[in-house]
Amino acid sequence: MTAVAQVPRDYAPAPTLLKERVILITGAGAGLGRALALACAQAGATAILAGRTVAKLEAVYDAIKAAGGAEPAIYPLNLAGATWNDYEQLAATLEREFGRLDGLAHCAAHFKGFGPLAEADPRDWLETLQVNLTAPFALTRHCLPLLEKSGDAAVALVSDACGRRGKAYAGAYGVSKFALEGLMQTWAQELESAARVRINTLDPGPMDTALRRKGYADAGDARDPALAASGLLWLLGPDSKPASGQAFSLRP
Repeated sequence: MTAVAQVPRDYAPAPTLLKERVILITGAGAGLGRALALACAQAGATAILAGRTVAKLEAVYDAIKAAGGAEPAIYPLNLAGATWNDYEQLAATLEREFGRLDGLAHCAAHFKGFGPLAEADPRDWLETLQVNLTAPFALTRHCLPLLEKSGDAAVALVSDACGRRGKAYAGAYGVSKFALEGLMQTWAQELESAARVRINTLDPGPMDTALRRKGYADAGDARDPALAASGLLWLLGPDSKPASGQAFSLRP
């Protein structure tokens, strides 16, 4: 079981926490990704909105502009079908347009519902691992040179309780989150000597999102994703230095 650290309770980021920083967010069209994009823009960052549905990304773009945030950028990308070249092109575009990357938040996730591993659908298994594990690896891999140019960059991976302690019927989703924790720990150790890029995971706890409703009909104790976004904001900004290689949680 992964040792878990807590994000500071009642964290209140400064209005200029991410001023002039460039932050790439996957899954930015809805749920936690959308909430984080709005929070990053409010904290002064230029948010790069990556997601598969252009209309949703455009709605987030408009919301950021309406709130007076820095002009964001939209990068449509379907992680379920993305290739190695697609990630390479994304990194090349960011280098051409911005020259560096100060933060990367992996908020996109694939989950269709609970079920026993013995009955896992092969296609769903592959798609879950593609979106929840391969995409974060490949995108971080290609963006690493841009992150190293920042001198103070952070990568945040969204995890889950079932990625830190095995949970029956969590299926491919649970397995992918377990692997994501291993990816974070391995990469953090490899980047430790450079000290230019920090990487951590965050379990945001139950959130009232469309993804969660695939497994739970009742919202129960699920919270507004905006509350969880503050934890990712902390990990992406300088207030969380020098934390790296740690599994954080927002659960009580």
